[in-house]
Amino acid sequence: MALTRLEREQITDSRLKLQSAAHTLKHIDPDKVPDFDEIQDCLEDAEKSLRGALRSSKSGPQDSGG
Repeated sequence: MALTRLEREQITDSRLKLQSAAHTLKHIDPDKVPDFDEIQDCLEDAEKSLRGALRSSKSGPQDSGG
């Protein structure tokens, strides 16, 4: 299903926030954060899912979105 321009912008913004959070975690001692690896995996999976949504939307028609 095609995303509107606004939806693409919101997904891109969310991806950047996830990437920022993942980058910030690299500077924290994993032993001090419960479930650290699971948190990193979750951030990575969420970013990949959003990236996939953007890719699949690129082939669809684009509208002004709202």
